[in-house]
Amino acid sequence: MVLYIERWLKAPVQEEDGQLVPREKGTPQGGVISPLLANLFLHYAFDRWMAKQYPQMPFERYADDAIVHCRTEAEAQGVRAAIAARLKECGLELHPQKTKVVYCKDDDRRRTYSNEKFDFLGYTFRSRRSKNRFGKYFINFSPAVSDKAVKAIRVEIRSWDLHLRSDKRIEDLSRMFNPKIRGWLQYYGRYYRSALYPPMRQLDRSLARWAERKYKKLRGHLRRATHWVARISRRDPKLWAHWQMGERRGSMAGAV
Repeated sequence: MVLYIERWLKAPVQEEDGQLVPREKGTPQGGVISPLLANLFLHYAFDRWMAKQYPQMPFERYADDAIVHCRTEAEAQGVRAAIAARLKECGLELHPQKTKVVYCKDDDRRRTYSNEKFDFLGYTFRSRRSKNRFGKYFINFSPAVSDKAVKAIRVEIRSWDLHLRSDKRIEDLSRMFNPKIRGWLQYYGRYYRSALYPPMRQLDRSLARWAERKYKKLRGHLRRATHWVARISRRDPKLWAHWQMGERRGSMAGAV
């Protein structure tokens, strides 16, 4: 295994014109082997070190992003300094802006702190209003799709240009884009699914604009087209994945 890693690290990079460029260290940016080697390195440099030095502290790591759970601010600051020293030994350093101590504020932790939320794997973790199994509301520190992820979803929906696809039936559009929508819902909708309502409403507005252009009786009547989409969503909620979202099933378009 060591021999193969050494060969990967020393293999030259081939440019678009076919020229081979020798390398003395590191792996090429975007190289398919780079994430694997980085993960192997961090497994020994961070994961196993944490498990040995701080066995009482749970942590999660994905690629080069990690979360360490601490009980007090003093404990968090101490661990942060220790991690910085450990990474320095390994030729790495903490990101000065992204690395921070976060206070997980909820009904049991009511202090005010400079950092009370963080993003991880497309989710934003922060204080949110939740409801327990008895129907009582309380403040819970929990995840939901991040603003950055929502923005990316909106950008992709706009890139589909649904309103320009009047040659397609709504069933055709569903087959084209449902897999992507279903993936969003399954990943980002695992927690606090209502945070996905705004971009899904945008999708229904795009479908309404598509219907307005496709059908003569709806041309120039966006409101009527919006109601048309709402009727279809109630009649056939399985046609689009987002039409089956919990309490809003069949009513994402917002028509009454």
